[in-house]
Amino acid sequence: MAAPAGAYVLRDALVKIEATDYAAQCTSVMLTPEQPTQTLRTMVPDGIVQDVDSAVWTLSINGIQDYVEAQGLARYLTEMSGTDVDLEFEPKKGGVKATVTAVAKAVPFGGEQGAFTTFSVELPCKGAPVFVDPA
Repeated sequence: MAAPAGAYVLRDALVKIEATDYAAQCTSVMLTPEQPTQTLRTMVPDGIVQDVDSAVWTLSINGIQDYVEAQGLARYLTEMSGTDVDLEFEPKKGGVKATVTAVAKAVPFGGEQGAFTTFSVELPCKGAPVFVDPA
């Protein structure tokens, strides 16, 4: 079997929130669906009923804390906490991109002595991402 033609290494990405590209401040970005399944088993061997619920999406971002610059992502997410923000994510510039609206949340401030200050945040998405092929 041949290797998948669409495989890629995540680098040289685009992580745009509203009009600003924050890729240089992110170490990882992932859109993850949660899609619960209910299973009911009846009292006969093949008596299984299943229902798959609608997906609920979460945007996970890990990055460096930049509160010095007014345009730092950590500062932006903290200041915009509770408001809707539009995200555009291209794991490889010029490739397939995902667009989604998420709710901003505050991120940590500070960290351990002698270490880079980083943050991890999970933002709830409003609906599913829309995937757009390159033009």
